[in-house]
Amino acid sequence: MRVEVKRLSSTAVLPVRGSAQAAGYDLCADIAEPLAVAPGETVKVETGLAFAIPDGYFGGIFARSGLSTKKGLRPANCTGVVDSDYRGPVIVALHNDSAAARTIEPGERIAQLILLPYLAAEFEEVEALDETARGGGGFGSTGSGGSSNCSRKR
Repeated sequence: MRVEVKRLSSTAVLPVRGSAQAAGYDLCADIAEPLAVAPGETVKVETGLAFAIPDGYFGGIFARSGLSTKKGLRPANCTGVVDSDYRGPVIVALHNDSAAARTIEPGERIAQLILLPYLAAEFEEVEALDETARGGGGFGSTGSGGSSNCSRKR
């Protein structure tokens, strides 16, 4: 698949994968100086990039596991969406879940972009839905967290 990308600044870093089989492409902070993020704060971090993602796909912006586990920084909306018709700058809103101030350095890897297909649907309003065994059962309706499905065999 070919994805067109435009650098919006001379310091923007093109997305790259960390390994040959990595699903995600690292997005880097395109900032001029270190950016402090207070505990519980959300900041918008420029990537300096814009994309032309092919029709039928979107770019999912996911957390980098190292950044989230070591620094407590993750995308504020948990997973961002870059639609195929969006041509503006990709900005990652990062939230600090930790109890300490954190710093984002220029060029630091802040998130990963994963290209995913989607299905376009038309929603049809109806008077009633078909019946299922679960029905309208919500959270916890299929069993407790200690289900035997997840128990280890000893």
